[in-house]
Amino acid sequence: MLRSFSAFVILFFSIHLFAQQPAQTIRGNIIDEASNLPLAYATVSLQNANANAVTDSLGNFSLQNIAVGRYNIAVSLVGYEPVALKEIEVTSAREVVLNITMKQNVTTLGEVIISTKTNKDQPLNAMANTSARMLSVDEAKRYAGGFDDPARLVSAFAGVSSNVQNNAIIVRGNNPQYLQWKLEGVEISNPNHFANLSAFGGGGLTALSTQVLANSDFFSGAMPAEYGNALSGVFDIFMRNGNNQKHENAFQVGAIGIDAASEGPFKKGKQSSYLFNYRYSTLGLLERVLPEDARGTTFQDLSFKLNFPTKRAGTFSVWGLGLIDRSGQTVEENIKKWEFDDDRENEDVKQYMGAAGINHKIFLNNKQYLKSTLASTANGIDMHTEIVDSSLKFYPENVVNNKYYNFVFSSYLNTKFGARHTNKSGFAITNMNYDILLKESPIIEEPMQTIVNENGNSTLVTAYSESKLNINNKTTLNVGLNAQWFTLNNTFSLEPRAGIKYRLAPKQVISFAYGLHSRLEMLNYYFVKNNLNQLINHNLGFTKAHHLVLGYDISTSEFTHLKAEAYFQYLFNVPTMADSSFSLINQQNDWFFNGKLQNSGKGRNYGLDITFEKYLSKGYYYIATASLFKSQYKGGDNVWRSSIYDRNFALNFLIGKEWLMGKNGNRILGLNARISYQGGDHYSPINTVASITNHDVVFDESNAFSQQYLPAFTSHFTASYKINRKKITHEFALKILNLTQYEENLGFRYNYQTQKVDMNREATFVPNISYKIEF
Repeated sequence: MLRSFSAFVILFFSIHLFAQQPAQTIRGNIIDEASNLPLAYATVSLQNANANAVTDSLGNFSLQNIAVGRYNIAVSLVGYEPVALKEIEVTSAREVVLNITMKQNVTTLGEVIISTKTNKDQPLNAMANTSARMLSVDEAKRYAGGFDDPARLVSAFAGVSSNVQNNAIIVRGNNPQYLQWKLEGVEISNPNHFANLSAFGGGGLTALSTQVLANSDFFSGAMPAEYGNALSGVFDIFMRNGNNQKHENAFQVGAIGIDAASEGPFKKGKQSSYLFNYRYSTLGLLERVLPEDARGTTFQDLSFKLNFPTKRAGTFSVWGLGLIDRSGQTVEENIKKWEFDDDRENEDVKQYMGAAGINHKIFLNNKQYLKSTLASTANGIDMHTEIVDSSLKFYPENVVNNKYYNFVFSSYLNTKFGARHTNKSGFAITNMNYDILLKESPIIEEPMQTIVNENGNSTLVTAYSESKLNINNKTTLNVGLNAQWFTLNNTFSLEPRAGIKYRLAPKQVISFAYGLHSRLEMLNYYFVKNNLNQLINHNLGFTKAHHLVLGYDISTSEFTHLKAEAYFQYLFNVPTMADSSFSLINQQNDWFFNGKLQNSGKGRNYGLDITFEKYLSKGYYYIATASLFKSQYKGGDNVWRSSIYDRNFALNFLIGKEWLMGKNGNRILGLNARISYQGGDHYSPINTVASITNHDVVFDESNAFSQQYLPAFTSHFTASYKINRKKITHEFALKILNLTQYEENLGFRYNYQTQKVDMNREATFVPNISYKIEF
């Protein structure tokens, strides 16, 4: 360890001594927001560098020999709203490639341009009115607690609460599995490493590296009509195109593994490009600080995108993402140390997930373009658990062996009728193939019982149409309709969506949105059988929710912004069990549920989300978010209760500072911190007498979720030191997750030695020191 640290220090100072004055290129493309056609003669200005460019007939621009640092960029064009890009970072190793959209003015006699669009306060999806925020790649790399993981980054957004041990995204009190993940316009399965082990919908780390991400959108409610099969929110992720003019590479090594990326043109002078990233980790260097059941864990992932523009046939892109995980635990060898069931269990878990597709985009005329996707997604888990008795004899305890393969074809037509009206209409057909095997032994030494053993296929069909109507330069109306049909049981859903945005003043906006949303449940629930071998949940319908959101935005200065949203969500058709407090709203990670369900449950979430943000300027930024909310549900017994995720509040504060160092400002020191304080999950009281009798944790379900864990205070820290040399950038970083080592509540366990039920608490503390070189 000492030799490794010495080598790290020598490398650090050798790079520092030979630093040179570097420069780089800023280039990109500017298109119309509605039609996606290139915009010629737009002026691009670096406001703090006295550099300007004008786009050519294809909307391209280029600014050469720009010194490293951060710049504000202004874009203007007659007839369009101006665009301001704040604090764009220029490094020596990578060209800055910007894809900029501009909104055409709705000209009315006597009206003038009244607003400037920035790269901070607008989602990428032009159909979104409320509850949407763009996730920038720069933020994903910089914010403390993000850990280069988009899922952990959004946990700092208003309306989102989270955990440390897993990255499950709890949106406005909803179950994490109600969130939809999309990649390149296609719904994908949970893209996290170690997905669904500690919480359905969550995992340890997202498989998508920030090396390949483009700016993406995160929705926390009242989504536009194009989003079907989503109940709480949508994480709409895109991968960027590789650099089509020069080859660029990156390599990173750290305590959690290695990361390699490369991009560039297939042939110099052509427009096609490639981009890929590969990560591998054993977590071996962190064994001493990780929980015992995380030791021996390995994971790897690969992501790529190939882009092929043509002269007449449109643009083709081939993309993909895949991950492989291995985890588990072994029996404690010393019998005298056996306290909990975990101590006498062997568990082996193998997981995989993948998605790959071909996108095609073609302009039909100067008003319409057609975009189509053919894709396949897959995920699987093979988990075997066995338990040992006091005579060291092993017995099978449970088996999870699930495989899912989906084939997706989607297409939409985008039409710009004029400056006032744009329509987007499309469909998606998802053929769902499954092979599910779930077994569990109810009592040690007894044979395992089959919960589900099913294979086959079904189809989910979605169609939608949505329009954006620019009434004038102050008022925008979005209306749409989504329809879904699940062929397994002929379930159908018709869902209206609408939103309006009104600009009170140049820097003030109020908005309102409504949407009816629905989502399928996990497929294994549909195939549970009773003792007569009859399917008891086959006719389970969509879980549905009405979303209502009222928002207010104000830019209090050029670099500060206040946003507040009040919301109400009414959930219905929620699967419950008759005469029981049970509801799938509270389902966390029970693979072996085998009860009879009915769509009789309800839920309601309401609250207020507030964000005050100072964008990065003068070398520093800060963000304060506050979410005050209530999450309740009604089970099969018709009693309203707090849901498991009724945390009541979630507070976050992020702050960061950059210092330019060196004579030429080619070295950057960055410090970032985040603190979070949020209410605890709810849980059911322990039935102590029954627990001791059964030697297992038994809950008092008549008072379900009437207790609450204490609030959680967590903190995260990131420090980085970046050195820009000519065509090379070096970065040394220290990223710490859970700096104060807060012990999270993970539930309850029966202690065989004390004959009591213990609260299970663990501190997941992850320090990652790394070195990255870009060239």
